[in-house]
Amino acid sequence: MNYPKAKFLASAFLLAASAHTLADNESDWKNQSINDAWLDGKSEATLLLSPNLNNFTIDTLVKNGEVTLRGNVDSEIHKHLAEELVLSVEGVTSVNNQLKVAPDTYATDAILDEMQNTKTESLVKARLLMDTEVSGTSIEVEVNQGAVILSGTVSSSAERELAQAIAENTSDVEKVINNLQIAS
Repeated sequence: MNYPKAKFLASAFLLAASAHTLADNESDWKNQSINDAWLDGKSEATLLLSPNLNNFTIDTLVKNGEVTLRGNVDSEIHKHLAEELVLSVEGVTSVNNQLKVAPDTYATDAILDEMQNTKTESLVKARLLMDTEVSGTSIEVEVNQGAVILSGTVSSSAERELAQAIAENTSDVEKVINNLQIAS
């Protein structure tokens, strides 16, 4: 056997195998890049379709099926929602959630106002229910920026006046609009 020829053939075989492997790797890399671009588009579209998220503040980056989320959202709920939505995209293998919670002032103020209204409403309703001289279950309570609106039906003008006094004497109540009707 001619060793230089065998060596040449072995080298040629190794070179061909390496070239084939490189071509396969390049093909795999191209396929993965195309797949990642497809997943990026699907992830962006999924976030865009959510009425609860501002897609313009969220960036996506996809590498090997893992989606990295970057940008700002209004709350922890929005951060978690974005992650769950992207995880639901077929082909996404994982999510690296780097979103920062940066609520805007308007949303925060609106939430605080709503919480204050709910607290005041609960206090007024509880006080009406606890008073045995008032039929608290017949009285509806609504609160809007410190103004309490009473509606429903009571048995007498004295009960109507007492319900108003109870509401007025509750903390954080600025005014009472008494729409209670007296049963005939």
